[in-house]
Amino acid sequence: MNPLYPIAGVLVGLLVGLTGVGGGSLMTPVLVLFFGFHPATAVGTDLLYASATKLAGTGMHGWRGTVDWRIVRRLASGSLPACAVTLLILWAAGIQSDKTNETIAVVLGAVLVLTGIATLFRTAVIARLSRSTGGASEARMAVLTVLLGVVLGALVTLTSVGAGALGMTALIALYPRAPLARLVGSDIAHAVPLTLLAGLGHLAMGSVNAGLLLALLCGSIPGVLVGSYIATRAPERFLTPVLAVVLAVVGWRLLV
Repeated sequence: MNPLYPIAGVLVGLLVGLTGVGGGSLMTPVLVLFFGFHPATAVGTDLLYASATKLAGTGMHGWRGTVDWRIVRRLASGSLPACAVTLLILWAAGIQSDKTNETIAVVLGAVLVLTGIATLFRTAVIARLSRSTGGASEARMAVLTVLLGVVLGALVTLTSVGAGALGMTALIALYPRAPLARLVGSDIAHAVPLTLLAGLGHLAMGSVNAGLLLALLCGSIPGVLVGSYIATRAPERFLTPVLAVVLAVVGWRLLV
């Protein structure tokens, strides 16, 4: 086992604990750019890594009553079928083919740039979207949430990115009156079945590195705990712009 793998897990865990942004936005590009893994292998491994870490988070949020299972069901009813369809497309195209890996890298780069923008201008984006959804009926909100699930299902299965900053930004815009803790808990709970299904699909196609997965988990768990502790003492106005710029630069690097 490369000793740098758990170190990468610690560093990404620290950033996730500090900022709350999903590990896929950080871990997948690290595996591709710094360790030279094929994009498909990086995505598949990160999906199972995410499902394991988010399961613990769901347990905590569920115990505290900060999960809106209605929102989770709406998201999952769109994301799980979209995940299955995306897996079938990847299987038909050949998960380890050069063309598939190139497509994954390009889409990953674009999603990371969008995630950086959504993180940096989150308040403005939410305010603009909220004006469009503020007076929506319950039926329309349900449809919009399912459609959000479809988008997240395809993006997460293809890139392992999307359920964090992008998903949370959209949820806050759709449900502006809901307590933030319940939206965070709902987003984490929804990510568990989505990343598990996507990860198992990648595992069946041979795009998961089990040794790498174990090494990342060994480093990320203590990293997340330390980052969460530091986050209560670090100014968000400093952390958010730094993270947004990092995501945008990494995304651009993958695109070019």
